[in-house]
Amino acid sequence: MTSLPRIAHVDMDAFYASVELLRYPELRGLPVAIGGRREHEPVPLPDSTRRFARLRDYTGRGVLTTATYEARALGVSSGMGIMKAALLAPDAVLLPVDFDAYRDHSRRFKEAIAKIAPRIENRGIDEIFIDLSELPEETLALARRIKAAVRDATGLSCSIGIAPNKLLAKIGSDLEKPDGLTILGMADLPGRIWPLPVRRINGIGPKAGERLAALGITTIGELAQADTTLLREHFGANQAAWLGEVAHGIDQRAVITSSAPKSVSRETTFERDLHARADRAALTEILTTLCTRLAEDLQRKGWAARTVGIKLRYADFSTVTRDLTLAAPVADAGAIRSAATACLRRVPLDRRLRLLGVRAGALQRPGQDAADAGEDQGELPLDWDSP
Repeated sequence: MTSLPRIAHVDMDAFYASVELLRYPELRGLPVAIGGRREHEPVPLPDSTRRFARLRDYTGRGVLTTATYEARALGVSSGMGIMKAALLAPDAVLLPVDFDAYRDHSRRFKEAIAKIAPRIENRGIDEIFIDLSELPEETLALARRIKAAVRDATGLSCSIGIAPNKLLAKIGSDLEKPDGLTILGMADLPGRIWPLPVRRINGIGPKAGERLAALGITTIGELAQADTTLLREHFGANQAAWLGEVAHGIDQRAVITSSAPKSVSRETTFERDLHARADRAALTEILTTLCTRLAEDLQRKGWAARTVGIKLRYADFSTVTRDLTLAAPVADAGAIRSAATACLRRVPLDRRLRLLGVRAGALQRPGQDAADAGEDQGELPLDWDSP
């Protein structure tokens, strides 16, 4: 007899910040922001304490990767420019990112869970879906065992949502953060799901949220009661049908336990705007570094790329991208750099630049036929860094 669907979404709590607090426990309970360069490393003092950089000390154009819940309460958020964050929370501690440490803790928490529930869909460095349907253990006890395994393996807390499908499980994992445990059924829709803002549905972004608000639809419950004709007029038939389904908690997606990456990228925002001619040497060095690190990413994962692309953001925040399809897949830095340079020749370089990125796409295993690489592929988490 087939078991009823039982899907869990595990989301690590303020993951990068929490990893840093393991290293610097004296910062617990304080507003802490993660971002910037290694020059913001804490400085050991003679009395065995440490001196930490503050947001007010920062000068540059970097962005924050994440922040502790205490910093978020002050308005600081991931993706925010560090200078802007400094205006909101000047006394918050600033720590540099350490992706090696985050990847290590990511591996450890996933391995710990896999020993209990092996049917896992990897959704990024700090979150996974798990299909618990075939496990005999009672749901609450199983969830508690997973949370304990994560804490034992990493010293970190996670939040878990368990529901009949991925949509509700993901919403549930966010309802009682941090260190939450939420179990939802379809009967919980009116009381727990419908009062939430429509943006809590994964897939409804800022623009769709604004369009729905203009129609007087701000909660999931209002979306569930919305006139289908009205939704079709403003979103089209397919999107309207999807909105109606998710508002009623319907999600047929299965947990995908194996997937190939679609692309991997490296990019950096400059400390000051650079010009292709006046700052050619600096840009050349940055491009070489990005291509080298991208090649290392590919080789570490055992992939080769059939397409290479570049991304440029100008000083006015306009963005252009260019891609080049190659005759054969590549994974070495020289070939990636040659392709990236060819892409750069196809974009205007007469304005100042604030960002440069390089992307490897159409990934396949060395020797794999391109037709066998597949289309339904997941995205590797991006490593945002500054060389």
